[in-house]
Amino acid sequence: MAKNPSLTGSATDNKLPWLYVSTRTLREYQMNSLSERRKSLLYIAITATLWSTSGVLIKMISWGPIAILAGRSLFSSIVFLVYLRRIPTKWTWWKFSASIGYILTQLLFITATKLTTAANAIFLQYTAPIYVILLAFWFLREKPSRADWVSMVVIFLGMFLFFGDKLSTNGIYGNILAILSGMSLALMMVSLRAQKDGVPAESFLAANLFSAIVGFPFILKETWTINSWLIILFLGVVQIGLSNLLFSKAIKHVPALEANLVSTLEPVLNPVWVFLILGESMGPSALIGGLVVLGGVIFSAVSSARVREDG
Repeated sequence: MAKNPSLTGSATDNKLPWLYVSTRTLREYQMNSLSERRKSLLYIAITATLWSTSGVLIKMISWGPIAILAGRSLFSSIVFLVYLRRIPTKWTWWKFSASIGYILTQLLFITATKLTTAANAIFLQYTAPIYVILLAFWFLREKPSRADWVSMVVIFLGMFLFFGDKLSTNGIYGNILAILSGMSLALMMVSLRAQKDGVPAESFLAANLFSAIVGFPFILKETWTINSWLIILFLGVVQIGLSNLLFSKAIKHVPALEANLVSTLEPVLNPVWVFLILGESMGPSALIGGLVVLGGVIFSAVSSARVREDG
């Protein structure tokens, strides 16, 4: 009896072409996915770098916190409007919660810095990975890997070394607000990640439009100079406009916890800009702590890439 040629041989000699094509397509998909993930990690690192420029620039402008928030939100809105070419009309719970989380993070952090030390505010805000783990597991079923746990411990140790000599128990209300800003940051991260099949950028646009409209009266009360508007322009277009646009694209390919861990580059890069522009030097413990945080971020990215490549 003659054998059916479609049921003999191997996929590689084209006797099962559908299996060969399917296997090749799967491999191409895996390679493309890994490539997207690496590009996304680069986007988040760039985002953290741009976020970190706010400290030194805000020191160079005399405007109040709400006016700065509204001014940069105004220009950031333009960036997202140009990118999206529309205003969000369809709302989901995740889109709404991401916008609320983003607004609360900024307001709580700005207020916290007025009631406690800047070091306390930054350190307590970046306890966010703890809340990200809980929210991401509960709502997204994203479980942290062993490498994530190790990275988080290393990063927290580095943050403590970095800010340790500046931390204090003073300003209890500011410290509480800083912890709440960490919670809202976690809410924002998880809500954006939940929109991986949607358009996370719409949440940033909605939040910026709201902040700009509500805070605009505060802008009218400030002294307008060319220098102040140039700083606000950079803060809006680059520091949160371009950065959040990159982040909204990256979060679609990177788990919420890993995105949060990589973004911890922001607080350690912040004083680097202050040193380069204003000449405020860092102590040896801060320098060591910054290197430890950087090591933790690199370990997180490399370990996660290997896990996905092996898988």
